[in-house]
Amino acid sequence: MTEARPPVAASASLWEREAEIAAVTEALDALCADRSSCGNLLVLQGEAGLGKTALLAETRRIAERRGCTVWSTRGGETLKSVPFNVVRQLLQPALVSLMPEEAREYLGDWYDIAGPALGVTDPGDRQTDPRGVCDGLVAAVRRLAKREWPLVLLIDDAHWADQETLHWLAAFTERLDDLSVLVVVARRPGEVSGDSARLLDTIAAAAGRPATTLSALTPDATAGLTRATLGRHADAPFCREVWAVTGGNPYETVELLAKVQDSELEPVEAHAGELRPLNRSARGGGLVARLEGLGIDATRFAWAAAILGTGITVDLVAQLATLSMDVAQRCAELLCGARILTGPDPAGARPDDGDLEFVHPLIASAVYNSIPEALCTAMHGIAAEVVTDSGRGAAAASRHLLQVHPDDDEELVVQLREAAREHLAVGAPDAARRCLERALLEPPLPEVHAHVLYELGCATLLTAPATTIEHLQTALGLPGLDGAERVDAVVRLSQALLHNNQLEEAVRTVEAEAARHEPGPARMRLQAVQYMCEGIHAGEATSAGRSERLAELARTCTGRDNSERALLILRGFDAMAHGESAEEAAALCDRALVNGRLAPGLGWTDTEWGIELLLMLAIAYAYTDRLDRADALYTEALRTYETAGWSGGHLALAHAYVGFGHRRRGRLREAETSLRESLRLAERVGRGLPLYWAATCTLIDTLLARGRADEAWYIAGQYGFTPPYPSAIVLPDPRSVRGRLLLAVGRSDEGIDELEAAGKAAAVRGHHNPVMVPWAADLARALATKDPARAAQLATETRRRAERFGTDTAIGEALRCAAALETGQRAVRLAAQAVAYLEASPCQYEHAAARVEHGIAARSVAELNRGLALARSCGADGLVAQAREALERDHGLR
Repeated sequence: MTEARPPVAASASLWEREAEIAAVTEALDALCADRSSCGNLLVLQGEAGLGKTALLAETRRIAERRGCTVWSTRGGETLKSVPFNVVRQLLQPALVSLMPEEAREYLGDWYDIAGPALGVTDPGDRQTDPRGVCDGLVAAVRRLAKREWPLVLLIDDAHWADQETLHWLAAFTERLDDLSVLVVVARRPGEVSGDSARLLDTIAAAAGRPATTLSALTPDATAGLTRATLGRHADAPFCREVWAVTGGNPYETVELLAKVQDSELEPVEAHAGELRPLNRSARGGGLVARLEGLGIDATRFAWAAAILGTGITVDLVAQLATLSMDVAQRCAELLCGARILTGPDPAGARPDDGDLEFVHPLIASAVYNSIPEALCTAMHGIAAEVVTDSGRGAAAASRHLLQVHPDDDEELVVQLREAAREHLAVGAPDAARRCLERALLEPPLPEVHAHVLYELGCATLLTAPATTIEHLQTALGLPGLDGAERVDAVVRLSQALLHNNQLEEAVRTVEAEAARHEPGPARMRLQAVQYMCEGIHAGEATSAGRSERLAELARTCTGRDNSERALLILRGFDAMAHGESAEEAAALCDRALVNGRLAPGLGWTDTEWGIELLLMLAIAYAYTDRLDRADALYTEALRTYETAGWSGGHLALAHAYVGFGHRRRGRLREAETSLRESLRLAERVGRGLPLYWAATCTLIDTLLARGRADEAWYIAGQYGFTPPYPSAIVLPDPRSVRGRLLLAVGRSDEGIDELEAAGKAAAVRGHHNPVMVPWAADLARALATKDPARAAQLATETRRRAERFGTDTAIGEALRCAAALETGQRAVRLAAQAVAYLEASPCQYEHAAARVEHGIAARSVAELNRGLALARSCGADGLVAQAREALERDHGLR
């Protein structure tokens, strides 16, 4: 079936490529020299036909000769909408060689996350976080690469790769430093725009060197190639005309010389004028004319092959082109003889490559573009049926369905919705979005329209909150969404509004929907969501008497269902934030648990309630000195998101609050590590969101506790820790932390102003917990000499509120503040009382600080040494220096 090309064709595109081959050879030398060598990335770019594919083939040949494992893949112009298509092709050689149990072993914890995207396991029944899938693919390839060393990855036509593959490749190539693998990427410049162009630029930047740009052949090289192909008798004028006609494009040169051979044209000046017509027949309209010259059956066969794009088999093409198998077989042979189709390269063949592929992407594009528009649309519709009937599923057929003209086809809407569900389950929300947007154009039946919009909103919830808001608001304005599904749509809309920093609108939306319902589970759920939105709003109270109504509602709750449990959590958080009895606040939270654990349906990945409610539960425990419960929740969140592959904003928040838990306990080194990881993940989601503030604020607070004020100031500048503050509550309180930061770097007046503002903001919300919003104690210290009367008043009020709240931490911190304003024996007594309370507290940094302060006030070597030991264990370098200085100054000890 496949006709061999002229021997020169295989190497024609390597003429004048000595420098490029030398770079490849050098990279392979480094790869093979040492298993611990750093990874390497080479990027080749050039216009179509300049020999990128030939260079990749030569790379394969050299690599395999040295014993390397080589995996290769290629983008396709008509396949860009197929998620994970290119990376799946790349990994197939490794995947097909593994038994299911081996695949699970090598992919490890990522098996259930990346496995569906790679086609090695069935997807689950819930939406998968695309960032998690991307990270899972990075981890999977890294593990496989270590198994297959020395490994070479070849990616051709990367400009036509699907978005999901480009996201993976960008993430993977940024992490090559500790992985011995060579990646070679070939692309055309300027072929794509938008996200694809940005990702390709990111990939190129990871190479750390300029991309290798291929140039056309020189006249001398073209003459050499011409004589090598046609014979040494080809004269100079003829060779110059070959170069002039082809512009030195290696592919066009090879095709033109093949036409010269076919036509038995003498390569002399007298026949040079015939080269241009011959060249036109090798591409564009000339190629189409040549194809049509092969007959209508061969033309239909080529069109059908172009529609399929990949996995081209004679059987599938025969079905799509409505040809008998005998006729289809003859057409395949005819097209191979005409150098339009060929068999796959055995060296890089994959199980699903099919029987045929186009000789060059230029030919594939020319054939596809030559299909009459109406016929092209019809053939895509037939292709969707063929693919579906072959058992590949709705997602595989969806790229064809997207090309079909809208025609009020109810079944098409059903297929597209099913395809969207499959795409979401493997972590491809953009592909799901395209399917659902196309379904809306059909359009859906009136009773289905709102459901499609709702599904579209759910598809974009993890990646584009603003888009989700638009879709869900439209869906709720249409008839069709009723009962539990409508309530769920409203809750999801409120979550999107929260994530988009539109808290007031979130509150109004849920409040209005709750008013439409009679008392019952649905209304109680909506009320709980409303109270949650109001509870995390940092501005003025959204509705008067909110806390009283919440307390009254929670008083009737026994925790029999998740709506009641949510209300108990919200009431516990509210009581904690207002500085009511910590014991009662913790008891309310305890009633929301089932046997000390989160109830089914209230887990970290359950979408019915969202992450905010569980964070409020953990925070309530953290500030009521129940850090054991808080730590367990934060750790569970982190483990759950890592296991589920949720590596976007949810994982960033989990790391932030694990860091927050470490900070509360006084594990400052561990806190800093977690918080820096949170910020790294938050950068991928976007600045300005509440999760970004949470990580930044806690990191600055931790650095201040470590005594690194200058670094904290640098972080504040680097990450935009400055007003205006987000509309959602962020803990620790950003105004209080910024005020403390300003004081620490010597900007006292600004720090005092910031702390005053923190006090006013807390008063508006009724947040009187002196540990959660610690502005008053810091302000009292700052005013100690400037306004001692006000400082004393603040210290007295802080102690009153601490005793009302009743935790050891709150009272101990209030006593530390009071001691800082006193002198002599009264300061010593208050400092000793602070130590007694904070020794019983789980907050070891505050305990260490109290010990050091008591040691300084009492001039006690023993106390200073105890404080020094605690400070060292916490990683509080500034406190360590303070204790050492006091020991040296007062006692001559080091």
